Amino acid sequence: MNLKSLLAKPFAQYIHKQIKRNSSHALSDQEAILKQLLKTGRGTIFGKEHRFHEIQDHHGFQQAVPLRDYEAFKPFIEQIKEGKENVLWKGKPIYFAKTSGTTSGVKYIPITKDSIPNHINTARNALLCYMAETGNSAFAGGKMIFLSGSPVLERVGGIPTGRLSGIVNHHVPSYLRSNQLPGYETNCIEDWETKLDKIVDETIHKDMTLISGIPPWMQMYFDRLIEKSGKKVGDLFPNFSVMVQGGVNFEPYRAKLFESIGRKVDSIELFPASEGFFAFQDQQETEGLLLNTNSGIYYEFIPASEIFNENPTRLSLKDVKVGENYALVINSNAGLWGYNIGDTVKFLSTDPYRLIVSGRTKHFISAFGEHVIGEEVEYALLKAAAETGAHITEFTVAPMIEQGQGKSYHEWFVEFEKEPENFQDFIGKTEAYLRNKNVYYDDLIRGNILQTLQVRKVRKNGFIDYMRSVGKLGGQNKVPRLSNDRKLADALSTFIIDG
Repeated sequence: MNLKSLLAKPFAQYIHKQIKRNSSHALSDQEAILKQLLKTGRGTIFGKEHRFHEIQDHHGFQQAVPLRDYEAFKPFIEQIKEGKENVLWKGKPIYFAKTSGTTSGVKYIPITKDSIPNHINTARNALLCYMAETGNSAFAGGKMIFLSGSPVLERVGGIPTGRLSGIVNHHVPSYLRSNQLPGYETNCIEDWETKLDKIVDETIHKDMTLISGIPPWMQMYFDRLIEKSGKKVGDLFPNFSVMVQGGVNFEPYRAKLFESIGRKVDSIELFPASEGFFAFQDQQETEGLLLNTNSGIYYEFIPASEIFNENPTRLSLKDVKVGENYALVINSNAGLWGYNIGDTVKFLSTDPYRLIVSGRTKHFISAFGEHVIGEEVEYALLKAAAETGAHITEFTVAPMIEQGQGKSYHEWFVEFEKEPENFQDFIGKTEAYLRNKNVYYDDLIRGNILQTLQVRKVRKNGFIDYMRSVGKLGGQNKVPRLSNDRKLADALSTFIIDG
């Protein structure tokens, strides 16, 4: 064991105890954060417009600050871009995290001097909790992939601007720089496939011990490694022991990723976003992610059934219930107030507060009032796959609305790594599990308004080719699980195979 691994152990134990301590007083921490946010925000343009000096508690905050998405925040962002100070938070942001929005085009999310530790320290804490729990610190002495967008930042309104992962790359601790792959020049490559080939060349002969990224990216990386070396990833990297992933639900990708590795490795799941780092897996054997309750973010939760209401209920952390789906709203020291980030979560426990990411508020199907969400389709597909021997590479679902006498249905586009033993049985089980999960969908089937779902087989690498065709291959880009229109489904029709 090298020096880095030895030194990491006592620090990991210290941080792990601190996090456990914080989780035991999450509610008081949240109250204190709200008070501090309001105190600092009073002097801002936003705070003055919303009379922060009069707010005494969460109820008063709800009355003063309406819910907003990015589109509603744009006027304030534009003021910052024009050079104004103290708009959403004191001073100016130190960065803009640039991200793509489906309705707002490019979004510029502020990151402040006060909020940057949330992004940096939470990723570190996830690894340290893992070390403390498992005793595995040996990976700290090997090579680690922290894939990022280009670290080259442009300036917007005088503020350094780029992808969050590229910004974070500038804050990798100096003691990890010698372990980090790929190199700076490779990370600066914009074309994804060129970049991926360079990453393979740089890493294939190294002692890789930790690999991080979103699951679709990791699978592409593994496929290229296997193609080039003829070996399973676990044989190629005998000391590879930790896989860090986030951005999408891991379960649909789990089987194929581990098959590519060829053996068991530990995995750590994260819940990061440009708006903040919200939760991370703190225990290997416990399902769910620990909510980051003491890191400059005050959370609110909207019951999923009220997401589209004009004035939905806004709950604080003390009011959430296990098993309920909520839209996540944040208020933070980045200057985001009543900000609906677009993700839905479901709590698995409240002591401590552990959750799963259950979907996206904009990713649903409700063409007939069924309001099917991501968690439900993933559950149905994975259960059916497990029972029919299928391995799933990627999938998406859209409504097919038939005109005239034809019956409408949900159309599933699925790329199989391994096809089910009985295709019709697979369809039947998927349908049954979805009906069991969603009573509205079940009613529509029973009422003969919808016919049984149909599954289209997408050819090998069909989703990759589609993402390439629309310029969204690689990086943090993800295929939506559900769409309430036919845009993605129609585009995928050219990638379907018969039989």
